[in-house]
Amino acid sequence: MVKGEAEADCTRASLLGRYEIGRTLGEGNFGKVKYARHRATGGHFAIKILDRNKILSQHIDVQIRREIGTLKLLKHPNVVRLHEVAASKTKIYMVLEFVNGGELFDKIAVKKRLSEQEGRKLFQQLIDGLSYCHDKGVYHRDLKPENVLIDRKGNIKISDFGLSALPQHLGNDGLLHTTCGSPNYIAPEVLQNRGYDGSLSDIWSCGVILYVMLVGYLPFDDRNLVVLYQKIFKGDCQIPKGLSPSVQDLLRRILEPNPMKRINISGIRAHEWFQKDYVPAVPYDDDEDILPILPIKEEIEEQPRAKPTHINAFQLIGMASSLDLSGFFEEEDAAQRKIRFTSTHSPTDLFDKIENIVTEMGFQLKIMKNCKSSKSPKHPSSFLVYSEVFELGPSLYVVELKKAHGDSTLYRQLCEKLSDELGVCKTEQIVRTGSVDDDLSSFDSESSLSGF
Repeated sequence: MVKGEAEADCTRASLLGRYEIGRTLGEGNFGKVKYARHRATGGHFAIKILDRNKILSQHIDVQIRREIGTLKLLKHPNVVRLHEVAASKTKIYMVLEFVNGGELFDKIAVKKRLSEQEGRKLFQQLIDGLSYCHDKGVYHRDLKPENVLIDRKGNIKISDFGLSALPQHLGNDGLLHTTCGSPNYIAPEVLQNRGYDGSLSDIWSCGVILYVMLVGYLPFDDRNLVVLYQKIFKGDCQIPKGLSPSVQDLLRRILEPNPMKRINISGIRAHEWFQKDYVPAVPYDDDEDILPILPIKEEIEEQPRAKPTHINAFQLIGMASSLDLSGFFEEEDAAQRKIRFTSTHSPTDLFDKIENIVTEMGFQLKIMKNCKSSKSPKHPSSFLVYSEVFELGPSLYVVELKKAHGDSTLYRQLCEKLSDELGVCKTEQIVRTGSVDDDLSSFDSESSLSGF
């Protein structure tokens, strides 16, 4: 959990060059992603703000350079766009397309599973975006529903290219050799350390995503990684008979453990199930280029707060979901996962009681700078939650919990226990359903824009 400071929103936005900086959309080990509005055009963007010192100290500068270099190549309606890159002495700023429909995982979690018609449309877009990436020599290597965003029109945007590979990363044998990805979505040949075709390994991950969309659970899953990998090596999954014969055939051909026998993108596009109502996406004009990397004056102030933040009646009204006025100032992020409740406990008591409750539930506490702390379950990578306390008046406070990523069942249990034991009443609840992912890489995968 993180104690303390409230993030700026558009009512008291910071300025950064041509952009007005608003609320935080996501936060990770190496920086934040903030909502931004272009001051001249009014356009909406997401700015990824990375801490240079942290990047260098953790030796992930290669990953960041790779992500920037990769995104500069990609201009497709089904891939998140990088519009601009700038830097100060301490920060790197990546101005990205603002995608406000949440993750594909959110959509699946809400509906449990998608119809074949809806799943086909999203899968067609996923394959179109991936085919474009491969044509540009880019192999994603970490495709999963958490790394596929959805815009407000229901179209997908592939994101998070921090683990991607380019032609210069190929070995002398023309294959990739770095083992990376997320266990449930990784192709069997990637685990064998003998070299693999980046295109075919990405296709395997797409097959797992298609299975999850249509069935509602993972085709290969086990808490024991050794057992999980054995299932993946064997292609040991059950395809429900309730699916149409056509998509059953496509799934079997994609989830073929032998990459030499696996269907390729051309074969997928020619498949009868894929072809139904298929409208190919058209890449953007290559004439448009992002602005070059330029120095920029750092104008974002992030000062720690020793006291709870005061909020007025207007802001409190804006918190209520039935009277949410934020749409007048900026577009809403549909991927929020918040719960708020009022309490009469003092801030000190609240944080002490929160710490006691989450510790009793088997979580671990890590104190961070600026009176912040990080809570995570004993099972690694389950989820990350932040907390803030707002002072309404004498002896009355609002506690806000926000999940950055992870297991929604644990998060829901945590929220219910905290609000039941500490709260007077709930003012708003937006809970995201998530999952536990153990990345094979050492990089932290955050909620919507990750890899930092």
